[in-house]
Amino acid sequence: MPLPDTMFCAQQINIPPELPDILKQFTKAAIRTQPCDVLQWSAAYFACLSKGEPLPVKERLEIPVATQKTDTGLTQGLLKVLHKQLSSKAIVSETDLEEKWKDLCLPQEQLQCILTLDNFGNEVEWMKFLALACSTLGGSISSALKHACEILTEDPEGGAARIPFQTFTFLYKYLARIDGDISHTKVEDALFALQADANKQNQMIQPRNFLSGMCPPLS
Repeated sequence: MPLPDTMFCAQQINIPPELPDILKQFTKAAIRTQPCDVLQWSAAYFACLSKGEPLPVKERLEIPVATQKTDTGLTQGLLKVLHKQLSSKAIVSETDLEEKWKDLCLPQEQLQCILTLDNFGNEVEWMKFLALACSTLGGSISSALKHACEILTEDPEGGAARIPFQTFTFLYKYLARIDGDISHTKVEDALFALQADANKQNQMIQPRNFLSGMCPPLS
């Protein structure tokens, strides 16, 4: 049966005035985030939008490094998205974490690998998970802590990436314990040296401090 030449008249079509802006912002978000499954990510995007929750959107387009896969896998930008979505609670359920992880089209096996690094059970301490996830982004404890600073900082993009020394101490001690090969003496020596920097910086620490040759090695 042939379709009629005109299915609707102008009076039948009612376009909400906010729709063009919604679609514009959605398109920009998709370009920045580059989800590998656009349909799955789009469903999560509009679900969060309707609930007034933080959106699964990167702050900027990430330029992949030569050794990094461009289509799948956790990145600093995606981990920052997860932090915005889940860090309002100190403890998150594994179910909620899995849902947000899936929304970002990340491999389920990668999440399970991170969770097995500690005995979380059904409830996950967010800051510990963040530390472990950062450790998967870099090959050393120093690079993991640098990622953590850049995710947690309130400094503007490209700034010093400062975080409270107390937070840094918690992350460092936790990663050192998980590593198992970093002695207590080494940890305390590094923290003692960094405390002097923190005292000069309003009890804040930044990557420049612990990546400096003046700081004892973290591992």
